[in-house]
Amino acid sequence: MGPQIAVFGSSRGHPGEADYEAAVRCGTLLAGAGYSVATGGYGGLMEGASRGAAAAGGHVVGVTAPTLFPSRPGANRFVVEERPALTLTGRIGDLVESSAGVIALPGSIGTYTELLVAWNAAFIAALGAGRPRPVVAVGPVWSEMVAAVARRLSTDPALVTCVDDVETAVAAIRERVPA
Repeated sequence: MGPQIAVFGSSRGHPGEADYEAAVRCGTLLAGAGYSVATGGYGGLMEGASRGAAAAGGHVVGVTAPTLFPSRPGANRFVVEERPALTLTGRIGDLVESSAGVIALPGSIGTYTELLVAWNAAFIAALGAGRPRPVVAVGPVWSEMVAAVARRLSTDPALVTCVDDVETAVAAIRERVPA
């Protein structure tokens, strides 16, 4: 079991849809390269990444939040290790802090929050508290948002590597995190 990589993404999406299938490829590529994969543990793109990692023989972690999402029945069936968190911030903190790198797939405000927390952790590390973990964001929405946030808040956009596809995202992780 190699270093853990967190994969953030929408709780929406179903098999056969482009973003879901990209999440499956992401999980497959990560596990195939020797990484453990951690997600929020539920459905949608989180399930897709978990599914791909499990199919490739990888260790799959799901950091769930049962008290926040009582309507969700638990981790998706591909998760091997479920770690329940009590709060949203605890959930995101667990995913970011326990991972050697982060990939953000398409998503909504929850994924955006996860991406910002990972970016902020990299920013703090770059100030001298340690080596920044790689943060990779997939798709044009994240490229636009990272550029806008960096411009408006005068922060370093280079701490987030924006790419077009999951193959490039996994390649960026592999360059910076030995498996």
